[in-house]
Formats: sequence, C-alpha cells, structure tokens
Amino acid sequence: MNRLTVLLAVLLALVMSLVLSGETLANGKPKQSSGVSIHVDISRQSMVVDVGGRTYGRWKVSTAGEGYYTPRGAWRPYMLKKMHYSRKYDNAPMPHSIFFLGGYAIHATGYTKSLGRPASHGCIRLHPQNAAKLYALVQKHGLNSTRVIITN
Repeated sequence: MNRLTVLLAVLLALVMSLVLSGETLANGKPKQSSGVSIHVDISRQSMVVDVGGRTYGRWKVSTAGEGYYTPRGAWRPYMLKKMHYSRKYDNAPMPHSIFFLGGYAIHATGYTKSLGRPASHGCIRLHPQNAAKLYALVQKHGLNSTRVIITN
C-alpha cells in the first residue's frame, strides 16, 4: 500500500508540473507552440508559415534552378539582415534575409514572375511583401523560436 501511495504522489506531481509549466491546457491537450515554423516544399515550390500552430501564410517560392541546389533538412535560422548583398553572385541584393545554413537564406526577390518555379542559385526566394512579413515575424518571435524545414 505504501508503494502505491508513493507512486500516485509522484504521478500527481508530474501532472501538476506539466500543467503549471504550460505544457498542457486544462482539457489535457498539448499547448500549441508559440514559435514560427517555415516549411518549404521544393516539389511544389511553396512555403507554409505557421505561428503558434496556426497557418499564417501560404506563398509561392523559387528554389534552386538547374545546376544549383537548395539543401533539405531542418534548421534554426542564425542571422537576420534587413539588406544583404551576395558576395558570391555579383553583389546581388537579398532584402529581408533570414540565414539558416551557411550562405543559404530565405529572402525577397525582384524576379516575382519566376516565383512558383525553380530559378535561384539555392536560396529560397519570396515576393518582397511576403519576405517583409516573414522577416518581421521571425524578428518578433526570435531566431530560437523559429524553425526552417525544407522537404522535397
């Protein structure tokens, strides 16, 4: 009987710690993440942005064109730059850049007619309005609360 009491007390303490830490709601369902999730689907040339588990936007993108590569995987972005100029590609402007792996970034493009098909040197290009919205979201929520996921 004593072991059962101890086990129940430990279980109750665990449940209470989860409730108090905000990991679950009163109805027992998990609390939604308050971060930003950026999912890029290369085969569809599209991006879905979720904030706190709810869809914020669905946008066309351009990823790597013929002879170039956009990496697949999941990362936390490590740097934001309101305006970046590519040293590798003739000082090409990269407004609202969100860097997630080496020189790879999500950024605005002036070539909006190419959105929805592969056309970049590996970065993920967005319409300037959408890039500005995404940049502001990541800035608001923070790099550590943002996840970039790129799949085929």
